[in-house]
Amino acid sequence: MRKLLIAMAIFSLLGSCKNQKKETAPEIEKVETTAVVNHQQTPFKWDAANIYFLLTDRFNNGKTENDINFERKDSTAILRGFLGGDIAGITQKIEEGYFTDLGINAIWFTPVVEQIQGSVDEGTGQTYGYHGYWTKDWTTIDPNFGSKKELGQLVETAHKKGIRILLDVVLNHTGPVTELDPVWPKEWVRTSPQCDFESYEGTTACTLVENLPDILTESDEAVELPDALLAKWKKEGRLSKELDELNRFFERTGYPRAPRFYIIKWLTDYIHEFGVDGFRVDTVKHVNENAWGELRKEADYAFNLWKKKNPEKVFDNQPFYMVGEVYFYGISNGRMYDFGDKKVDYFANGFDALINFELRSDAERDYESVFRKYSYLLHTKFKGKGFLNYISSHDDSSPFDVDRTKPYKSANMLLLAPGASQVYYGDETMRPLKVEGAIGDANLRSPMNWQDLDSLATTKRIHTHWQKLGQFRRNHLAVGMGKHKRLSQKPYVFSRSFTEGEMRDKVVIGLDLPTGKKALSVKGFFGDGTLLYDTYSKQEVVVKNGKVVLDNEYDTALLELKQ
Repeated sequence: MRKLLIAMAIFSLLGSCKNQKKETAPEIEKVETTAVVNHQQTPFKWDAANIYFLLTDRFNNGKTENDINFERKDSTAILRGFLGGDIAGITQKIEEGYFTDLGINAIWFTPVVEQIQGSVDEGTGQTYGYHGYWTKDWTTIDPNFGSKKELGQLVETAHKKGIRILLDVVLNHTGPVTELDPVWPKEWVRTSPQCDFESYEGTTACTLVENLPDILTESDEAVELPDALLAKWKKEGRLSKELDELNRFFERTGYPRAPRFYIIKWLTDYIHEFGVDGFRVDTVKHVNENAWGELRKEADYAFNLWKKKNPEKVFDNQPFYMVGEVYFYGISNGRMYDFGDKKVDYFANGFDALINFELRSDAERDYESVFRKYSYLLHTKFKGKGFLNYISSHDDSSPFDVDRTKPYKSANMLLLAPGASQVYYGDETMRPLKVEGAIGDANLRSPMNWQDLDSLATTKRIHTHWQKLGQFRRNHLAVGMGKHKRLSQKPYVFSRSFTEGEMRDKVVIGLDLPTGKKALSVKGFFGDGTLLYDTYSKQEVVVKNGKVVLDNEYDTALLELKQ
């Protein structure tokens, strides 16, 4: 592990800090260096992961020849049609090292299964399924996004770079009904009533919105495959293959041929075929919780099967990972989600973590109150589980810093908050979250602003800040999983310490520091004579009188033990 603390006993630990009058910072040894520090490989933990979330269609167009399929040429509202982003474009950026340089160790991209062919207007203008959440066929990849071969190449390329892959999966609903996309049989879906969100049943046994057929995930009644799907498979020359695989699945599991089990089979196929490392699960609270436990059981089986078949490609002994979107869930309420008439613990039903909707509002507060709160919750109510923080997302209309005027605070809050971090594409480049003429969530889904990163000095500086913090988080489990302690209020300096068995990691971080010469207290955490390295300024310093002194232009310090 980067900065393993093996023999800390050799350092004399200082006693507790005493109130002292402000004094001039002592002159101590300082070594300017630009050399790369050699570090050991940091073990990966999902609870401290730095996850990059992107809209497949909006991130990067790696293959222009697949931009139009199924005659999806109708005029749409602004930012509501396919724009060309694809699986090949993601792979290209992985190969270029974009994610590695940003400190990313897992990538989650929006669903890439085949989408409905037609377009609909849900009140925000004519829209195609560019976002990936309007499924037509779970068993194949939408040609606008690419192919199964390209998905396999993406996963393999990411794994070679030490990056895990999260597939975004939908079990709750099919795509909307259009002239080109008939409704699934009534044995499979309900088309009414629409959810009122006032109770458990009013959230699960209903359609999320109008014209979004809801899978009967609570049903155990056996159903036949839709005629339209059978005809599609036959036309594509894979009917026998799909039916044979389904027969083997149901024979092995003994599950009834109910709607949810068909879809569970189709979703977990991507695990044992490609070795994807986890699922981000959509619309969790709209599905009976037992279905998620069943999905997790089959996901674990598929992941272990892939590992047995591909031992040379296995990272480590990390199990499959599932993180869920329970809309408006916040960590302050602990593990339970309250429907009003029923409380559900999704962590007891297959999930390792839930997305935390609180940070985008908590980020308005000061660093210490947020970090202290998150550290406490992580090590008490969420012990053995985790949560995924974000400041902006694809369908949250209240992101932190919607005008992108606080990019440094955004980075600091997200990447230094205890828990796992979700970087939404363009957080690191100030991609606009408001687009003239766009309506609703289309504002949040503008194309990645690569041109700004290439040409604007301000964007480059901000991006560099995100890179430095991201790499520090990736390289230190203490950042995301360690216990937090404030060492100094002004300047603001805090420590994080992580211990698991013989594995130990300790770091000190300073934020909003004065430029020029500054003294940072590390008293009681790093002993006098300890050699530290500030990865932000690339300076080596030695602890003297419980302090280190940095002399640089930066207001941020990221201190680790120098190997």
